[in-house]
Amino acid sequence: MSAEEFDYIVVGAGSAGAALAARLGEAETRKVCVIEAGGADTHPFIHVPSFVAAAIGRKATNWRFATVPQRGMAGRQIPVPRGKVLGGSGSINGMVYFRGHPTDYDDWSDAGCTGWSYAEVLPYFTRTEHNEDYPESVFHGAHGPINVKLVPNPNQLNYSFMEALGALQFPACPDFNGPNPEGYGRRQGLIRDGQRESTAKNMLRPAMERGNVHVQTGAQVARVLVEEGRAIGIELTDGRTIRARHEVILSAGTVQTPQILMLSGIGPGSHLQEMGIDVVADRRGVGSNYHDHVASPIHMETRDPTSYGLSLKALPRDIAHLFQYLLARTGPLAGNVFESVAFLRTDPSLSRPDVQFVFQPARRLTNPRIPFPLGHGYAISPVALYPKSRGTVRLASPDADAAPLIDPKLLDEPEDILPLIRALKIAREAFASEAFARYRGTEVAPGPGVQADAEWDRYIRETGYTVHHPVGTCRMGSDKGAVVDPQLRVNGIAGLRIADASVMPSIIGGNTNAPCVMIGERAADFILGKPALPAAELPAESVARYKPNKQKAA
Repeated sequence: MSAEEFDYIVVGAGSAGAALAARLGEAETRKVCVIEAGGADTHPFIHVPSFVAAAIGRKATNWRFATVPQRGMAGRQIPVPRGKVLGGSGSINGMVYFRGHPTDYDDWSDAGCTGWSYAEVLPYFTRTEHNEDYPESVFHGAHGPINVKLVPNPNQLNYSFMEALGALQFPACPDFNGPNPEGYGRRQGLIRDGQRESTAKNMLRPAMERGNVHVQTGAQVARVLVEEGRAIGIELTDGRTIRARHEVILSAGTVQTPQILMLSGIGPGSHLQEMGIDVVADRRGVGSNYHDHVASPIHMETRDPTSYGLSLKALPRDIAHLFQYLLARTGPLAGNVFESVAFLRTDPSLSRPDVQFVFQPARRLTNPRIPFPLGHGYAISPVALYPKSRGTVRLASPDADAAPLIDPKLLDEPEDILPLIRALKIAREAFASEAFARYRGTEVAPGPGVQADAEWDRYIRETGYTVHHPVGTCRMGSDKGAVVDPQLRVNGIAGLRIADASVMPSIIGGNTNAPCVMIGERAADFILGKPALPAAELPAESVARYKPNKQKAA
């Protein structure tokens, strides 16, 4: 083979793409090329877990996309950070390890995604996992390449958060990736020996060392090359072409995978014609079904120095923590700040939690140039898990260097805001409880004057944001409108698959990184023609609807 011809080309070295490429390269006879537009993942902001805000803030490692003005968010443009670096968004995210609610995947199966029920995808989660805290079981792996752990010695405020929710009669959850993720508790993160864990670091890099997986950084894809209905390679923006003997796999994410497809002539025909792009395949679903999680916080400030933050009172402690990290890679700097969480039903009649309550044991950032909070405080950011609003990604230009038009239509559906209003009222109750009395916090946002639902509505629309979990723009399914089939093959184009969050038919009820890795794992087996891993033998206490015999539970 020449240097520009490979068995497989993977576009995007993010969480899914890195895992996929590593699995494809396990046999040294297979030659794999990984194309990544960003650079190497060497900057210290990436690897020190508590520097997560600084990692997101770096222009060099973030595409820094933004939505078009959002009618449902008071006309604001909402930031859409995406990783532009080896590891993709997995190199700048919050390192949360959570799979979603088990019934999320049963919903996928119901929607025509055969083979994607929770019992069927669970073995692909555990195959990747090396869990430091929970023993090997049907729910947890002990021999995978990616380390998962609870952050040791979390900030004391986390225990006050959990105590407050307990006082409000919400349940505790001992394991968010166990039989039932409902309740409050400590959360696990993708951390190893005090540093960020990613599939790029502990799956792709070892594969590169074998010599048959080649990574090209600083390389941006202009289009997929299609001849006679088959993907035969890619063209880069510098004019180079790379050919694939077998398959091209797009793992560029929910924003850029549909962008690349449309630049390649695969997408809504009328839109492509407007852009002056020859239509290779008219696929209306490409770039549609975009949705994301919206959040809105309650912020408290206090003179008490318990929280993470810079102040004269806390200076001796903070200096000690710095040296603790430098000498032993332990202490608060070795954690991802968000050490506890809750998944709660804001309406008892619901069948599963509708809101994630993210607890932040720190004051909000007040100076964007300083990645650490000045002073002290704490916050709860409720996240609405199952939005009904759907939006689009469209081309702004036929130029591959131009950012696409992202229009999620956030909070366009009136009912999408209701869980957030209910959740913010619960968060205010938690902060008013005895558990937080010792800190003497003052509510600074939205402020105690906000009481009526209309006032909450206005506050959410004027200050809310997304938590960077966009999905769905190349939807998987068995219907004519689906972009990919249940084996992730692009409908109508041979030799082309997609493996990233864009294939999710509906968003999962939580953080999307672990599901992306699972998708990459499954894609590798599909491509290599391996039989599916046996479905998990779920215990009776699992809330999944489909049990081992694949019959719907009564």
